[in-house]
Amino acid sequence: MRARDYGIVIGTLAPGPNNAITDVQGVRVGFTTLIEGEGALVMGRGPIRTGVTVILPHEGNIWKDPLFAGCHRLNGNGEMTGLEWVKESGMLMSLIGLTNTHSVGVVRDALVRDAIARHNPDDTFWALPVVAETYDGVLNDINGLHVKPEHVFQAIENASSGPIAEGAVGSGTGMICHGFKGGIGTASRVVSAESGSYTVGVLVQANHGRRERLQINGVPVGEAIPDTEVPVPDPLTMVRGSIIAIVATDAPLIPTQCTRLAQRAGLGVARVGGVGEHTSGDLFLAFSTANRGIPASEYSDTSPLTVPLTMLSNTYITDLFDAVVEATEEAIVNTLLAAETMTGRDGMTAYGLQPARLVEVMRNYGRLRE
Repeated sequence: MRARDYGIVIGTLAPGPNNAITDVQGVRVGFTTLIEGEGALVMGRGPIRTGVTVILPHEGNIWKDPLFAGCHRLNGNGEMTGLEWVKESGMLMSLIGLTNTHSVGVVRDALVRDAIARHNPDDTFWALPVVAETYDGVLNDINGLHVKPEHVFQAIENASSGPIAEGAVGSGTGMICHGFKGGIGTASRVVSAESGSYTVGVLVQANHGRRERLQINGVPVGEAIPDTEVPVPDPLTMVRGSIIAIVATDAPLIPTQCTRLAQRAGLGVARVGGVGEHTSGDLFLAFSTANRGIPASEYSDTSPLTVPLTMLSNTYITDLFDAVVEATEEAIVNTLLAAETMTGRDGMTAYGLQPARLVEVMRNYGRLRE
């Protein structure tokens, strides 16, 4: 059950058929979820509440068939590798990995290995994979380094289109959002025919926000359900969370336009009550699946001198901005509704946002579509 199933309808644009990032044709998402052990923390042994998420941007080989992309930093106390090359080249040339803070390196290296396997042994080749993180150490034995290369390969192998799992799955397993259990969430929007009928999909890894600031569709849910009613797992961590947002679209955008879409994810975060706190890592990446066939490397003797491109007129880009904001907001709400209560290390418990209680609050404010 997701936001719309409960009568919580965010924005005015219609979602795609799955209301997910995979509504953008060719995008696939895979997960490896690691849950093991209970009780007191024993570093290296658990309890384990973590995982890996991998996004495949199109159905081909992204290492050889890159896409235009852009990125944005709302607050930089976080990591998303590979962004310097995205900024420099305007291209996404890798799968996208998501994980916990201390596993970025192993996921990055595994994606390099995957890239090597997709090239001929005599290819001149380099890889700068995009891997992002948020901190799951409240629930997870994060210093135990439990994410391994095989978990990355498994997520790639399991990647699929269509409906995708949300909440405490993959890299979202140990995450906390506005003091409730958080994790992975997704949503999509389709713009009007006049603006091209393009699809925008967003996937978030939500591990951010303070309870008192939580708003859903303009309703002050955090005030209505304070931590005196539903405790937060660790009050000190509620100002140190982060959120990653990945935006995909089939609209024919050039890199500067992708960057503008990535910026708008921050507005969706703000609508739910996130402000990019000092210790938060809020990093956003947007890519376009249009304009395929861009040469991948300056080392190729067969690269054409020029490449024909199609660019959406900026006259029509505002609808895409609306789509990003709405889909980001709804993806965060879907995260909260999907993520069930989880107890991790040392008995730390992140309670799920109970749908019935949320519906009651939304109805009291007249913001529920019955």
